[in-house]
Amino acid sequence: MTASERINVVLADDQNLVRAAFAMLIASAPDMEVVGEAGTGREAVALARSTRADLVVMDIRMPDWDGIAATRRIAADPGLAGTRVLVLTTYDTDEHVLEALRAGASGFLVKDTRPAELLDAIRTVAAGESLLSPGPTARLIARVLRLPSAPEDETRVPETLAGLSVRERQVLSLVGRGLNNQEVATALALSPLTAKTHVSRIMGKLGVRDRAQLVIAAYESGLITPGTTG
Repeated sequence: MTASERINVVLADDQNLVRAAFAMLIASAPDMEVVGEAGTGREAVALARSTRADLVVMDIRMPDWDGIAATRRIAADPGLAGTRVLVLTTYDTDEHVLEALRAGASGFLVKDTRPAELLDAIRTVAAGESLLSPGPTARLIARVLRLPSAPEDETRVPETLAGLSVRERQVLSLVGRGLNNQEVATALALSPLTAKTHVSRIMGKLGVRDRAQLVIAAYESGLITPGTTG
């Protein structure tokens, strides 16, 4: 594998031991390489710009700029359009993941994830997909939004989703629960290509960049609530 085929990763975490552990793990994978390590959000943004990294593994709680502020700057920089952000969280205590997703992160991981899962997550996000596992994602976003549990009213059309067709709202509801395109296709008896087309059109209509933002849109519009996540 040539250097140009590897996934270039910047690690951003204020704990030296955490960075060292992640760096050793990534070095063990033949298809990725750590091209920079940052201890603050400001350093992470600077390294993303100087290395043109494919992906930044971003801790949320850091000095200087935190991970949310750093993610927002990366997502807003036209020169970093190809750089994706995968945020880290302790999950049970961190209330800022939703903000990170709003800021432009493509997904999140818990810090105690298994090594193989971290490597798979890096590959997934670097390939342009969003890393959203149905259960943890739905529960976390629901907790941060503090929405009451309630049955879904399928006859109600949220104002923000008025431009979507009935089918597109069905697709968005399933994406909001964390389903991938294949699972959406199966649930609605569609071909995977048709499901993918619907997702792309919904993104365009709502002006969002990836599936992470679609999940947020589904919750914030009231299309789904914690009581409907399963």
